[in-house]
Amino acid sequence: MTVRVGVIGVGVMGADHARTLHRSVSGAQVTVVTDFDAARADTLAHELSARTVATATELIAAPDVDAVVIASHDSAHAEQVAACLDQRKPVLCEKPLAPSVDECRDLVTKEDALGLADPLVSVGFMRRFHHPYVALADEVRSGSIGTPLLVRNSHRNVSAYPGGDSASTITNSAIHEIDITSWLLGSPIVEVGWHAPRSTSYDSSRQDPQVLMLRTADGALTVVDVFVNARYGYDVRCEVVGETGAVSLAAPHTLSIDSSLRSASMYPKDWRPLFADAYRRQLQAWIDALIAEVASPLATARDGLRATQVAAALIDSMNNDGATTKVDYH
Repeated sequence: MTVRVGVIGVGVMGADHARTLHRSVSGAQVTVVTDFDAARADTLAHELSARTVATATELIAAPDVDAVVIASHDSAHAEQVAACLDQRKPVLCEKPLAPSVDECRDLVTKEDALGLADPLVSVGFMRRFHHPYVALADEVRSGSIGTPLLVRNSHRNVSAYPGGDSASTITNSAIHEIDITSWLLGSPIVEVGWHAPRSTSYDSSRQDPQVLMLRTADGALTVVDVFVNARYGYDVRCEVVGETGAVSLAAPHTLSIDSSLRSASMYPKDWRPLFADAYRRQLQAWIDALIAEVASPLATARDGLRATQVAAALIDSMNNDGATTKVDYH
């Protein structure tokens, strides 16, 4: 069986997904793509022997599309996921599921109302498929470091995409740490706090960096520094400290250079080299589940809702002088 996939949004992330499906995922065929930049869509479609359509609505309804990948702008996610549900088509939506809690909740309600044995919506929290994170989670869950007490995360980009603000740093970047914290500890985030040092001079559109405090129901405290204009390279770190030990990700250096009496480790410019295999494994797991007609092992719409509810609480804390804020899961 071959799953015919349509891809909505073929900018950086969408084009990577389409090429990965085409080259590296068995059982998948990219048949249709669309983008607001028609020339960009045409170029990729020619490369993949696919076709283009003018709109996301047309792609979702296309008879030669069995499943949909959404990599469009965050603001379009809710409408496009809802259209996939209307067509009863499985969809893998890039994070966030939607920008607001209400939109996410509406999607969960809409999916639940279908009464399907296997949910249609998957959310692209690909770190759950990154080998080092999987190994770290296995170690924590084995009990080798005792009961987890403290998690320390860092998420640093070279520079921010234009058009964002302090809130979008949380909803578009720190959303990964929100999801991975609950996933690692197996416990929901129940309380948050937002803090910040002096802001960088390189970006006047937002407070950068930010420090986020996440307390899970099990009593562990997670500290996240997210710095989207860190300049030096793309860098993700995670350490879990338990009662009897600690476990952490190795530094994400991808290249080491020895020259001119010096040795240097090189950071990637963005997330793609570091997480390329995680994206591939996530897509393969999604396609495998569709072929086997079983539930997707990816994050669910409800996971996407929970992450957005935590993000909303952090934004409330940010707008309230860093006050400790309970997460509203209603």
